[in-house]
Amino acid sequence: MDTKNCFHCGLDIVKTEEIIFDQKSFCCNGCKTVYEIFSLNDLSCYYDFEKSPGTSPLDIAGKYDFLDNETIATKLVEFQEENIAIIAMSIPNIHCSSCIWILENLQKLQKGIQSSQVNFPEKKVRITYNPQIVSLKEIAYLLSSIGYEPYISLENYQTAKSAIDRSLTYKLGVAFFCFGNIMLLSFPEYFEVKEFWLDNYKPFFRGLIFALSLPAFLYSASGYYVSAYKSIKSGMLNIDIPIALGIIVMFVRSTIDIVFNYGSGFFDSLTSLIFFMLLGKMFQIKTYSFLSFERDFKSYFPIAITRINPDTSEESVPIYDIQKGDRLLIRNQELIPVDGILISDKTAIDYSFVTGESVPIIKNSGDKIYAGGKQIGKVIEMEVLHSVSQSYLTQLWSNDVFQKNVARTHKTITDNISRYFTPILLTIAFIAFGYWIAIDTNTAFNVFTAVLIVACPCALALTAPFTMGNVLRILGKKQFYLKNALVIEQLAAVDTIVFDKTGTITTNKKAAIVYDGAPLSDTNLALIKNALRASNHPLSRMLYDFLPEYPKKTITDFQEITGQGILAHAAGVAIQIGSGIFVQNKAETNSLQTAVHIKIEGIYYGKYIFNNQYREGLETLFKTLKNNYQIHVLSGDNEGERTILENLLPIGTELVFNQKPEQKLEFIKQLQLSGKNVMMVGDGLNDAGALAQSNVGISISENVNVFSPACDAILEAQQFEKLNYFLSLSKKAMRTIKMSFTLSFLYNVVGLLFAVTANLEPLVAAIIMPLSTITIVSFVTLMSNYYAKTTQ
Repeated sequence: MDTKNCFHCGLDIVKTEEIIFDQKSFCCNGCKTVYEIFSLNDLSCYYDFEKSPGTSPLDIAGKYDFLDNETIATKLVEFQEENIAIIAMSIPNIHCSSCIWILENLQKLQKGIQSSQVNFPEKKVRITYNPQIVSLKEIAYLLSSIGYEPYISLENYQTAKSAIDRSLTYKLGVAFFCFGNIMLLSFPEYFEVKEFWLDNYKPFFRGLIFALSLPAFLYSASGYYVSAYKSIKSGMLNIDIPIALGIIVMFVRSTIDIVFNYGSGFFDSLTSLIFFMLLGKMFQIKTYSFLSFERDFKSYFPIAITRINPDTSEESVPIYDIQKGDRLLIRNQELIPVDGILISDKTAIDYSFVTGESVPIIKNSGDKIYAGGKQIGKVIEMEVLHSVSQSYLTQLWSNDVFQKNVARTHKTITDNISRYFTPILLTIAFIAFGYWIAIDTNTAFNVFTAVLIVACPCALALTAPFTMGNVLRILGKKQFYLKNALVIEQLAAVDTIVFDKTGTITTNKKAAIVYDGAPLSDTNLALIKNALRASNHPLSRMLYDFLPEYPKKTITDFQEITGQGILAHAAGVAIQIGSGIFVQNKAETNSLQTAVHIKIEGIYYGKYIFNNQYREGLETLFKTLKNNYQIHVLSGDNEGERTILENLLPIGTELVFNQKPEQKLEFIKQLQLSGKNVMMVGDGLNDAGALAQSNVGISISENVNVFSPACDAILEAQQFEKLNYFLSLSKKAMRTIKMSFTLSFLYNVVGLLFAVTANLEPLVAAIIMPLSTITIVSFVTLMSNYYAKTTQ
């Protein structure tokens, strides 16, 4: 009797319950409704990715009504403002490319949803929506109506730990039990002992061995069958195909041996093979979990924040020292590291870091402000609601919006290996089997299985990620924090370095500051001090620290014009601080000075002259870099320090002054057009565009909670003189990858030679496979650690 399958979910249809719509069969009204929704919204190509990819929607009337409770809904969302909110929902039913496609096109199904992004490994979808148009409850019901019911747990929602998957451990345990007992029962067969009772009970023991092999064959090895089936179904051959084929061939061959009394078969080898394969997989998973960099280097994200103590004094502290109830000071362009309540009267916050929307949102006293926003305007104070979430900040930093389109050479190599390795391996296995079958059947099956096992490229696949991961960890310990592993490859390819001057090669910790102008009263000095308090520019911070303490004044209006200066109002008094052109509307009278000019209530008073202090080790660093790189220095200041820099830096270093942020960006672009691979090193304030344009952008961190989301790395200012070390280590990391690739290839070639010549048993091959992985991982770890210690 022919059975029909539902066009949407693929389930068998009971004849009496069949629903025909649009010449297609459905098992229920729910599946028919989902099909109608997709068709009406021009999303019917959902069914082109896979046959019957959907799941039957459940009747969940009233299940998500609790989301109408604003208190509950607020706890679930990651971010919420008047016209935009973000929530990450767990969708257990995600299982194929069709699921990803439809879940990333939710905006076509529901007005108010702006975008959605699927995290397939974690089975989550991150939805950005307008709460004024669509509610959280409506989104939950929409997902359920199309067969993707969200899992929402209110208990410890924000702090719950993800469940640990122990299935591999159970499979390994079952395989070990079967392997151990079969080996024990097989001893008489090994020694061919002629004994009455053993001979009489041989069929019983062989039957017992067969029964013990079934759990290992059907349960422990099931992951290989599923992976191989999915791989064949998708038309992409992965390495699990030859492994699954080898296991099945050994099982069938061993079963035939026992049934026809040809011998005891290879069940001992089969179960030992499965055990050692799973052991190798366990080691691989442990290896990848070691690459969870978040707990290693991202938990020490080099962001400092200004905390206001109960005695009103201010101190700069690491963000992971911030606790609930602390009061923080946030300056202009500073990142808000934690959720909190605004204490100051009013501010504007740029949430483009979180949402991609650059329009500032106005916040009033008492409003909640979210981590990841960038404060714009005058200095504000806030009270902390939650301690910092490192993973959230690093998630924002790693947002796809800010990723660069970089070459992925090592990934391409691994992909190519996966694409060609399996068909080549299968060809070799069948040729070897065809050759040996005419000579000896047992040998033919042994050779076939050994070839399929010994050439597993697990070690090859681990080479690049493990090397990169270990180098990331080493760099993180040395306070050089990379956004991701691909940055190492980009660092190795750099041939030109562009440095910003102020705040990058100069330090804002110390400078000789001299005032030149009309005397300033304490009242005026207090106004200047309070206006500077909101700015993060290196010169502003130096001058702020240089001036004596004065009572805090309320700044009613604050505007910082990039590359020019500050406009502020305090107690009705207008204050103007910045460059000569900005304050006086004329060029510097002495172009050989770095100076900040002062104008109060339209009256020009004078200027503070800075004799910049350059970072320790700058001269040595530049001399070393000059041997391998083309160096340029850009500055928004005048040429006042050209002579000093020319004496300090190597001959041939290009110095370019009076550069606006857009000119810095254009300078980088022109270098790239000439074929250069450019690294930009800046302070993250006026250099955001140039950092984004460069192949590698490095932001210097010096007790300031400011960096560009487009930067690829953050360097602790104290480690600046080690920049050449970091570049050299990245090159040696790429060398390590190439060496380990070569080592893996040699192992596979030698292993195949032994296997095809019948000099390698399947059991030995199964033991060697995890050992090869351990060897490669040990090699790249030792080499990267060795290079980390010996690189100058």
